[in-house]
Amino acid sequence: MSAASSLFRFKNAVYPLLLFLVSCSFSGNNPPTIANNIPDTTLTTAVKPTLTFGIPSDSFVVLKGHIRPNRFLSEILEDYGVSATEVEQVVRNSKAVFDVRDLRAGRDFIVLADKDSTAKLRYFIYSHEPALSYIFSFNDSLNITPFRYESRSVIKFSSGTIESSLWDAVINNGINPELVIELSDIYAWTIDFFGLQKGDSFRVIYEEKFIGEKSIGIGKIFGALFTCSGRPVYAIPMMQNGTESFYDKDGSSLKKAFLKAPLHFSGIGSRFSSARMHPILRIVRPHYGVDYSAPAGTPVYSIGDGKVISATIEGESGRIVRIRHNSVYTTAYLHLSGFAKGIAGGVSVRQGDVIGYVGSSGLSTGPHLDFRFYKNGYPVDPLRVEAPSVEPVLEENRQKFEKISSIVIPLLSSINQIQADRTSFSIITGK
Repeated sequence: MSAASSLFRFKNAVYPLLLFLVSCSFSGNNPPTIANNIPDTTLTTAVKPTLTFGIPSDSFVVLKGHIRPNRFLSEILEDYGVSATEVEQVVRNSKAVFDVRDLRAGRDFIVLADKDSTAKLRYFIYSHEPALSYIFSFNDSLNITPFRYESRSVIKFSSGTIESSLWDAVINNGINPELVIELSDIYAWTIDFFGLQKGDSFRVIYEEKFIGEKSIGIGKIFGALFTCSGRPVYAIPMMQNGTESFYDKDGSSLKKAFLKAPLHFSGIGSRFSSARMHPILRIVRPHYGVDYSAPAGTPVYSIGDGKVISATIEGESGRIVRIRHNSVYTTAYLHLSGFAKGIAGGVSVRQGDVIGYVGSSGLSTGPHLDFRFYKNGYPVDPLRVEAPSVEPVLEENRQKFEKISSIVIPLLSSINQIQADRTSFSIITGK
């Protein structure tokens, strides 16, 4: 069998599996179709004029720049010979289309001007967002027109082996680094990304969105496999109860829930705030936690499985326990009167384990627990954290899950061959 024939057979085996997988992952009456990116023939077309945002630009001088801080539209256009009257007319005619006060510093723009001696500016094109620009016309009609880019989504098959870190493995394989964030979110509860070892590996099928040849981000994850110390951990997506979650090969959720609160409390004394009047210092400063009112000696529980980073005294925080739950989430418990027996740095704890007792150590007006929650090192409001579901695949969804698994797992196993054949697929979404 020839190489071309083998490739044809392989691509035609992958295509229907991928089509089913994509149709399961998108909602709506008109699910997207898939087009194979590898052309079977070469088409010859007539030479077309150069288009800049849909405008034939061969007859214009094309200049590029970017919006500097504290610059108004009239000041920018004045540099290109546009009068204040013309600017005012454009703004008045298109007030409902774009508010020029929303012009953002650092954004790019393009100027199209006549090639003759007048060098009159005809179009000012402002890139407001990755997929949206505004065309200011200074021709017979003075107006602003939105220009929305045609985007495409490409289904990609990527893999890598850990030498030093997941980040380095992604970069060394020419993969969009945003994939690191997506994978760390999916596997946050099942893989310790701080403990990855040389030789661990990953495989992933995902959607990457493009405008032209420029990537604008990672979309859906259609399936992944992480192998850590020889242990394979699959991530198989499925919609259940209106929410997409990831499950392992057996249908168990990859996530674990948090307790709603770390103690039994009588009330909330102070909430998460970026500017709170400190009750003792009498100065306004951030309070990145929630103060739970409770009597001294009330047991404080770990809200989830994890490892104690430290259990010590830290100045104004008093006695404090810090716990890393995974590579994404950590928590801190402040102003404790004491630590529970056995609680020390490096000790593993389970959800619901007593780690300390409510007190008033450090800078405190009375007994309470100051509870803090961090995501990727940044403080977030504990009261707004939505605990992930731990519900496994329900019995009524088992057949659907088995069907998806029977497609995802073979595709992940075939990634090396898919990469060797340089196969990729575009998702055609339409409108």
